[in-house]
Amino acid sequence: MPVLRWGRLALRRSAYRGHRLFSASAAHAQILDVASLPDRTIPHYQQTKTSSLLSLHWPQPPRNILLMPKLHAPRVTLKAIEFAKHISSNYPGLNLVFESHIAKHIHETLPFPVYTTDPSDAPALFAKKIDLVTTMGGDGTILRAASLFSMHNSVPPILSFSMGTLGFLGEWKFGEYKRAWRECYMSGCSVTVEDLGEPHTRAAVAGARPAHHSHSPDFTPLSAWDDVRGNGQCMGPSRTSKILLRNRLRVGIYDSEGRNINEQLLPTAAAEPDLGPAAAALQHTPSDLANPPYLHAINELSIDRGSHPHLAIIDIYVNSHFLTEAVADGILISTPTGSTAYSLSAGGSIVHPLVKSLLITPISPRSLSFRPLVLPLHTKVVLKLSKRNRGRDLPVSIDGKRRVAVTIGMEVRVEGERLEKGPEGWRGGVPCVIRASSRGGDGGPGIAEDDDSWVGGLNGLLKFNYPFGEPVEEP
Repeated sequence: MPVLRWGRLALRRSAYRGHRLFSASAAHAQILDVASLPDRTIPHYQQTKTSSLLSLHWPQPPRNILLMPKLHAPRVTLKAIEFAKHISSNYPGLNLVFESHIAKHIHETLPFPVYTTDPSDAPALFAKKIDLVTTMGGDGTILRAASLFSMHNSVPPILSFSMGTLGFLGEWKFGEYKRAWRECYMSGCSVTVEDLGEPHTRAAVAGARPAHHSHSPDFTPLSAWDDVRGNGQCMGPSRTSKILLRNRLRVGIYDSEGRNINEQLLPTAAAEPDLGPAAAALQHTPSDLANPPYLHAINELSIDRGSHPHLAIIDIYVNSHFLTEAVADGILISTPTGSTAYSLSAGGSIVHPLVKSLLITPISPRSLSFRPLVLPLHTKVVLKLSKRNRGRDLPVSIDGKRRVAVTIGMEVRVEGERLEKGPEGWRGGVPCVIRASSRGGDGGPGIAEDDDSWVGGLNGLLKFNYPFGEPVEEP
């Protein structure tokens, strides 16, 4: 497999230290090109009668795994190395992929090759090659992972470990990584009972039938996982990981002549070089893109007054009808996932992620009667700079990751992304692996399974409705 062209130069060692050139070194010192990997495996998501969530079924074992640790966090990087060594030792045939700056930093600590690509190629190649994404950090790391696929309709499943300053979206503690990884990797296939660590998990599989007794028409036991260490009894559909498809916004930026200019949006920070320019995704995989090309946001789109001293004046249209002229610091169009982000800080409602909707939230409006709105998911919202906006341009930001300036005559068109089930499975949304409830369904069929992590996030992180001046009691 080819070595990245910059690897041979960047990692040359001094002759007196006795090290060879990068391309001639042992396997553990190699950084290989993602382009050489097989194309991604598309998982199946199946609906069940007892849950609003979907069940994850792999048609074959995932092979290409993108590991994304939190940036500039040495402690998290060390945990990512520990995780990488574990899955490489116990799950044969996996190819571990890192963003280029992470790969260059850690590859010499690993006893096996790692894969990466040039930052400008990352959005296109990751969308084509990555089977599963594992994040280690806070909500910002998950957002960064989703942003890598912002130009694409199909996003790999994301398994998230909460290791940041805020973990509202993070489902798992890192101490559970062995069980979490195994359940996700082997979802829909054989799972060994002795590796299922928690009591509620053991109880869930205690009465499961062996594979040859299963009568489910949607489940066929597979043998492709036989090489996994400790592989044993097949648990069938009851042992599948649960998937929450988080809705995204579909965003188009248009100039005064009605031309889509999404490819002109650029990353907002040099600290995240692997996001790459939007044009890189456009020129590599046009078959996977909507026409015209759209960007997708898992949290929100924002338009604000930036560094200007005067309030922004923005005309808002809903389904081609003029709604209002907003005079405010800015406007947010958010998803239910984003309702606990910028929108919440601006006074917006908290919306459950299973509610198919989008939110319009003003940022410090001049009028006190301008209140946040919750609209159906497929509502078409258009933002235009009012002619009374003094001729200045205003910055538009998508998930805080891409930014462009809009002027009078330009339009920002936003609507909810459609989730579609086609011959190749579900398209649209960001599939997040959800942690099973520890209460074993005491709240009734599907209730604890669907809501446990969301309710826990409200109570544990947001301290929802805790009275002032009283100590917080653990539930």
